[in-house]
Amino acid sequence: MNKSLIVERFSKALSTYSEEASVQRIIAERMTTLVGEHVAMPQRKIFEFGCGTGNYSRMLLHQFRPTQLILNDICKEVEICLDDLFNEQVSFIAGDAEKIDLPQENTLITSCSALQWFDAPESFFQRCHSSLTAEGYLAFSTFGTKNMQEIKQLTGKGLTYRPLEELVQNLNPSYTIVHTEEQLISLTFSSPMEVLYHLKRTGVTGLSKQSWTRTELTRFCEEYMHTFGKQSTVSLTYHPIYVIARKNQ
Repeated sequence: MNKSLIVERFSKALSTYSEEASVQRIIAERMTTLVGEHVAMPQRKIFEFGCGTGNYSRMLLHQFRPTQLILNDICKEVEICLDDLFNEQVSFIAGDAEKIDLPQENTLITSCSALQWFDAPESFFQRCHSSLTAEGYLAFSTFGTKNMQEIKQLTGKGLTYRPLEELVQNLNPSYTIVHTEEQLISLTFSSPMEVLYHLKRTGVTGLSKQSWTRTELTRFCEEYMHTFGKQSTVSLTYHPIYVIARKNQ
């Protein structure tokens, strides 16, 4: 995983991310609902990794009123987008969540749409286990194997998404699985170029420095429209996965 390139692409997309990331907002709303339904309250100390521009952070703060909310993102530039949140209860730690020292005695560790960028989530789950309180919770959303399947099918490139079954296996036996679910969300665009602009404006093109020639771009658009077009529009699939797990002793 080229994390320096991921940081570069997300940094460039900060000004357009919040407006463009409609699916991520839907996922954050669902994650907030699931935490409210399945996580024992009150949650005193929450650590959110991969907070981005703070869509989910604001929902957490508004609904659960934690005593302490510690936000984290690998892209330090997002801190300016979170400025309205900071007070004695809310703070920010910049850095790669897979490498930084995690805050301790968390009652909830949570995240939306970030775990897919991790090299070794199974190792991270164990680190979370050590930093949670007794019967603390780990609650996250990530993306499954059908995510952006259109791009993967046409280009052969993209993230290697982990299936729900693998994530659950990685969590056992250190956690008790409280809830899991999956969704398929299809976005509609007027053209394949609009799909590419959408991805650029959300920063999720951060996997390679691939640059296309005009001929390659034209071919991609033609194949996209032919394969995934319907009534002069094209689709892009998102495949969110939600997992809530409670720490075992």
